[in-house]
Amino acid sequence: RLQTMSEEEQIKLLASNGMLVKRPLIIGDTFVLIGFKADDWAEALIK
Repeated sequence: RLQTMSEEEQIKLLASNGMLVKRPLIIGDTFVLIGFKADDWAEALIK
């Protein structure tokens, strides 16, 4: 279903149902972290 939805429709769906988003979610200038993996967080955040 997601493949046939516009980006706007996808955003509205995510905004209406927070359980669809894997947490935590962090968006940085040069990275996106989805879920918690300690090694990935250390690499992205401790620079």
